[in-house]
Amino acid sequence: MRFLGIIFLVLFVSCNSQGQSKLEKTLKLYNSESIPYIHVKELAILDNVLLLDTREKDEFAVSHLKNAIWVGYDTFNKKTVSSKAINKNTPIVVYCSIGVRSENIGEVLVEMGYTNVKNLYGGIFDWKNKDQPVFDMQDLETEKVHAYDKQWGKLLKKGEKIFK
Repeated sequence: MRFLGIIFLVLFVSCNSQGQSKLEKTLKLYNSESIPYIHVKELAILDNVLLLDTREKDEFAVSHLKNAIWVGYDTFNKKTVSSKAINKNTPIVVYCSIGVRSENIGEVLVEMGYTNVKNLYGGIFDWKNKDQPVFDMQDLETEKVHAYDKQWGKLLKKGEKIFK
């Protein structure tokens, strides 16, 4: 009977892990969830939120979320955020391709004293995968999304993948 229980447990765990999406598995591997997630459905209906794009400038130039401010990752400058969000309680959502780099920048924002920071679960990839609009540098809606590289780009299911 005990052997049967162990077999059932192994099957249950393996079935559950196979049900996870590649995106979910990747985020569990790379993120500690130190910054609470906000999901696409929640963000899509919010207004007064400061959106910070933590990708590199060439990624942002291809497409970004409407009204997002580019802050970068390797070149992130705390003063850029401080000048846009003087109030430390300002609702801030950080995002990148899937949510890994943005979690790191979110941690910096919390260290700076910001109290209402969220990380977009799945980043711009999940945003686009869920049929939300992205915009180019002329504020025109586009289907293009910078897919970072071929490996990460596998997580982008919709839109036109751009690799530069």
